[in-house]
Amino acid sequence: MKIRVYYEDTDAGGIMYHTRYINFCERARSELFFQRDLQPHQGDGSGFVVKDIHASFFSPACLGDLLEVRSEVLKTKRSSLILRQEIFRGEEKLFGMEIVLVYLSMGRPSRIPEQFLSFFGSN
Repeated sequence: MKIRVYYEDTDAGGIMYHTRYINFCERARSELFFQRDLQPHQGDGSGFVVKDIHASFFSPACLGDLLEVRSEVLKTKRSSLILRQEIFRGEEKLFGMEIVLVYLSMGRPSRIPEQFLSFFGSN
């Protein structure tokens, strides 16, 4: 997914705020669902929640940069999955994170429904 860095994403020096990297990854994750007519959260309160994030910052993004968020499922388990998301400017990696998502139903970890397992593949 491509995203442009706007003024609202930066500090007074035109450098992107560190939290925006995570925001952009969240947007890209949601878009993966929306492109397949799926919702990351269901109307009954079930859905994926973030359990853990490990993030690394390599180089700053700046006002006007066109960035690309790349996402890859590393591993799926019964009720969770590990996703790698990276942000690039051209071929330069600016940011990377691994995120653990857990599927909850009625507030408890639950088996990931088949529609999502087939969407994520079996890794």
